[in-house]
Amino acid sequence: MKIASRPRVIIRRCPTYDVEQIRRIVREGLEELDLRPHGRTLVKPNCVASGPSFPHAYTRPEFLEGVLRALQDRDDGRVRELALGERCGITLPTRTTFEGAEYYPMLKRTGVKHYHFEEEPQVEIRLKHEKRLRDYVFTPEPVAKADFFVNCPKFKSHPWTTVTFSMKNYIGIQDDRHRLIDHDHRLDEKIADLQYIVQPQFIAIDAIVAGEGRMLTPIPRKLGLVIMGNSQAAFDALCCHIIGVDPYTVDHLRLASERGFGSLDLGSMDISGDVTLEEAQALARGFKVGLVRVEKYFEGSHITAYAGPPPEPERTDYCWGGCPGAMEEAIEILRLYDEQCDEKMPRMHIVFGAYDGPIDAAPGERVVFIGDCAKWSGKLHGRLVNVESLYKDRAQKDPYHAKHDDIFAKMVHVMRKFATSDPSEPLRLEGCPVSVAEQVLTLVELGKTKNPYLSPSEAVRFSKGYLGWQGKALMKRISGKPYQIHGPCERGEAAPEITAPPAPDAE
Repeated sequence: MKIASRPRVIIRRCPTYDVEQIRRIVREGLEELDLRPHGRTLVKPNCVASGPSFPHAYTRPEFLEGVLRALQDRDDGRVRELALGERCGITLPTRTTFEGAEYYPMLKRTGVKHYHFEEEPQVEIRLKHEKRLRDYVFTPEPVAKADFFVNCPKFKSHPWTTVTFSMKNYIGIQDDRHRLIDHDHRLDEKIADLQYIVQPQFIAIDAIVAGEGRMLTPIPRKLGLVIMGNSQAAFDALCCHIIGVDPYTVDHLRLASERGFGSLDLGSMDISGDVTLEEAQALARGFKVGLVRVEKYFEGSHITAYAGPPPEPERTDYCWGGCPGAMEEAIEILRLYDEQCDEKMPRMHIVFGAYDGPIDAAPGERVVFIGDCAKWSGKLHGRLVNVESLYKDRAQKDPYHAKHDDIFAKMVHVMRKFATSDPSEPLRLEGCPVSVAEQVLTLVELGKTKNPYLSPSEAVRFSKGYLGWQGKALMKRISGKPYQIHGPCERGEAAPEITAPPAPDAE
């Protein structure tokens, strides 16, 4: 698939989640872009989390039903398979989030197939472009084989990458073990690398009710918009302009554009629809984005955060893609499940990166060093403490041998760490990154708050999804079907054909 030379973005007004109105808008968008689905058509929503506790974190089922029915309307008989697929937030079964999002009834009504990406074979995609983080990545087989790819993200802010529009939605085309590789201070580069796996011929974003400030627990902001396009770079750039963000300051957009995935300049795209850019900007005025440093985020709370630079400090002085942002999401999750969360939290000190300043911990206040790259030397409670970095160069992390722990293993790990640690000594959490789940569990132990993973409102749905996931994985192992397939794989027509732009002339 070639990137559109003159991309188009369409902004349409849609005040409510009316399926038939969304269907008509999307069908008209497909017609205007002269697009028809064909072959293996795959729709990718953003369903990182769902259910009553996360009502604005995911692409709504009404929106997806409208998109799917519009695709069916435009099918001229060439579609061999119409499917919806996703890998939700790590540790959670995608089955659980699909149920919480009420996707299954919608899929049944539309007669559309679905994929839980962590339950599908993971195939190898070789990368050859310059400045890549690694030579190969893995993705679910349905993604690699897609002929017509439709990206349906949620219009949201993100604490690690400023925004999560179309390109950032690609984190969900990797399973847990591969997603966590490079999910650190070079996350934007990882997202840019993932663009080489597949490109959407059509994008439709759920901006009817957008999400401000955060990713898992966003603040709802009614925009009443459906935005569509045929090029991710142009599409995400326009969405940035709507909320007053310069797209060139969003690193994964800038990198993708530099590598040939399209221009970010407004003058390079055609904008149409029944809402002008200026009108959309007025609707989104004051939109809160992500990228709040962890020290600032916890000001005024019982948690004092400290952050030093990650490895490779010449690249950045802060790890935007890893542990600090996960801690911000972790505390917001706990606040959802326990109204007394902040009151229950004891005074504590949390350290990220190679911090070289003082830690003002009073006697009895716990100090926690989070992440492999945490490093510090100084006095705590009158005693000299030396915390060494455990960081391993990314070249030592081979996707062929990547592993992950499910939530129960993480629970056991965190509980064992607390059971065997001296409360008067600093606590160290290893990982790069330390996931949101592990940081939630750590705060649960420290604050004795309610555990979201044991919440009665979630337990049945989670257990059902977990058992279904593990049962299917067991059956595949018994039948001898490999989970990870090495070597070249079959690619669909949505695989991108990229010609890198010429390098600027040297001065």
